[in-house]
Amino acid sequence: MTHIAPPSSVNTPAQPAAFSAAELAQFTQDGYVIVPKLAQPQVCHAMIRASCAALAGEIAPLEYEADVHYPGAPLSRQDRGGNTVRRLLHAYQRDALFRDWALNAAIIPRLRQLLGPQLMLVQAHHNCIMTKQPHFSSQTQWHQDIRYWAFARPELINVWLALTSETPENGCLMLIPGSHQHDFARERFDDRLFLRPELPENQRLLQTQITARLNPGDVLFFHGRTFHAAGRNQTEDTKFSLVFTYHAKDNLPQPGTRSQALPEVPIP
Repeated sequence: MTHIAPPSSVNTPAQPAAFSAAELAQFTQDGYVIVPKLAQPQVCHAMIRASCAALAGEIAPLEYEADVHYPGAPLSRQDRGGNTVRRLLHAYQRDALFRDWALNAAIIPRLRQLLGPQLMLVQAHHNCIMTKQPHFSSQTQWHQDIRYWAFARPELINVWLALTSETPENGCLMLIPGSHQHDFARERFDDRLFLRPELPENQRLLQTQITARLNPGDVLFFHGRTFHAAGRNQTEDTKFSLVFTYHAKDNLPQPGTRSQALPEVPIP
């Protein structure tokens, strides 16, 4: 059974339509920036209701915890908790609520500051509602998203909307500031392209990590090269996040790769 935390009654103040100079400087330096209360509470509540309905109806396409074989996940769909959903895929096509957010005036001008005037939304990667459900959610180890993607340039940005509170207790994201600026040797990763925590050079890197605590409506913008990880949900409430990825129009997906598997959406 899916449990959700009670909705917030906090009113959302108007936000500037663009990043401040300080926010732009932080993104350039750290590879991420958090903008609080960018989505209205009623929008978050409506998205949670739509997500819960999709979970209850098992509306495909879905990714199950058992599919990814991450630490803490059920070993198979036949095991206890094997029907626990990790991601509701193809969010852009699921509901007008999610499409409206993907094109929202709260985020598009900010993305243009970072990527330029002509933008594309990726449907082949992210484009999902991330869930962390009680009891059977998994741990995501340290990785860069760009290691799994194939584009002309590794310049893509993720927009992560917290629909519920995100804390260490329910498996919020952790990030390594500045990691988007560096190249890392293949030997520092395991065969699934996660950082190898036993290596001294990786241990020094992990000592710089920060925790991205988010309130409902907060938005985390982070670079596709920024290292991130997430813990398990140890609470009794499901955590929901909506995640889309964007790039400049001239940064094309490489032919014949998974990154070209679905048509991209041009941003008006």
